Amino acid sequence: MTQPVAPDNPSSDAAHVPVLLAETLAALAVRDGGRYLDGTFGAGGYTRAILDAADCRVVAIDRDPEALARGTALTKKFGARLTLVEGRFGNLDAAAREAGFDALDGVALDLGVSSPQIDEPSRGFSFRFDGPLDMRMEKSGTSAADIVNSWGEGELADAIFQLGEERHSRRVARAIVAARKEKRIERTGELARIVRSAVPRSKDGIDPATRTFQALRIATNDELGELARGLAAAERALAPGGRLAVVSFHSLEDRAVKRFLKARAGEADRGSRHLPARAAGAAPSFRLVSRKGIRPGAAEADANPRARSATLRVAERTAAPAWVAEDAA
Repeated sequence: MTQPVAPDNPSSDAAHVPVLLAETLAALAVRDGGRYLDGTFGAGGYTRAILDAADCRVVAIDRDPEALARGTALTKKFGARLTLVEGRFGNLDAAAREAGFDALDGVALDLGVSSPQIDEPSRGFSFRFDGPLDMRMEKSGTSAADIVNSWGEGELADAIFQLGEERHSRRVARAIVAARKEKRIERTGELARIVRSAVPRSKDGIDPATRTFQALRIATNDELGELARGLAAAERALAPGGRLAVVSFHSLEDRAVKRFLKARAGEADRGSRHLPARAAGAAPSFRLVSRKGIRPGAAEADANPRARSATLRVAERTAAPAWVAEDAA
């Protein structure tokens, strides 16, 4: 299992450095006149690098209104070359059409939570700071506190096991249910203490709360469902020869990306209920550019702890039609 060393313990300076940036730019083959989409704008690192690399245009999407507010400076610098869109990358094909792009030359997805979200205690993503137990990227809808205080013990245990890969999930769920009988769990610090009381500290130095917080964040934001929708949307939006570059930070994300791309390249069975069945005789819609995930070098991993668990996967769109639309349920 890929250990989630980051994003809960990055150094303050390295946290804002885009991970695998040079490799992602090379994978996208950025060129003058190209049309690119950054589906996870965040702090704007990938978008800025793409626009600096060539005289091209970028549509940048983020579901977090605070991220888009921070992007105002970039729109002033790059003008009409940059279009910011508030929304989810699961709808990136529609966002591209609305921006006037009938087809894209590249799509970049940097998955998970952004450094500014983690570094702001009021957002409630990190156990490094005490703050409200929120974790909502869109700052609306069901929060992590709602989940912790309303889900049944079995439902909590299953989510923590499946989404956090926490082998002590049932102990954690029992501890949460016992604690919330005394009072509603509202703070990240409260939850972290509860989890630490139930999970033994590991020899690898990973905080015992890491996997539970990961699971709650993924559940709160439906991250795996959004990833499945985003990959299919990229397939629909990319022009023949267009590149898809996806950076993931834990094994759940990486497995989903790997299975999708191998299936679309005609090299694997479905492997997941989230992937559509291959129509009889359907031609591969992607070609794998790199057969293995691209990992950061030692220098980057040392300089930026968030990079240590990162994997980049790259594929190129063929001229074949997109496969059957997936069930987004």
